[in-house]
Amino acid sequence: MQDMIKRIIDADNEARALEEKNRRDAEAQKAKIERKSQEMYRRKMAEAMDTVKKNDEYEEQQTEKKWAEISARQASAMIKLRSDYDNNRDRWVDEIVARVIEGA
Repeated sequence: MQDMIKRIIDADNEARALEEKNRRDAEAQKAKIERKSQEMYRRKMAEAMDTVKKNDEYEEQQTEKKWAEISARQASAMIKLRSDYDNNRDRWVDEIVARVIEGA
């Protein structure tokens, strides 16, 4: 009878030890998964930030290029307007005066 009780106690102790080992293993796996998850998150965020930086640089280049094109067109238009003004101001003044006199 003592032998049977001893075997039951030993089996119970083994079961408890196995349960404790499984609990520790589960906690270790959980911690490992959490570390891997954080590592993946940091890596993906770094990649995303790098992509955003590259996109920002590209967008900035495109904006500067468009601004240069607009500035060039504006400068060209200003030159043309000044030329038209210089070439036609006397005629335009005469026409405006004539229209005002006719309307009066």
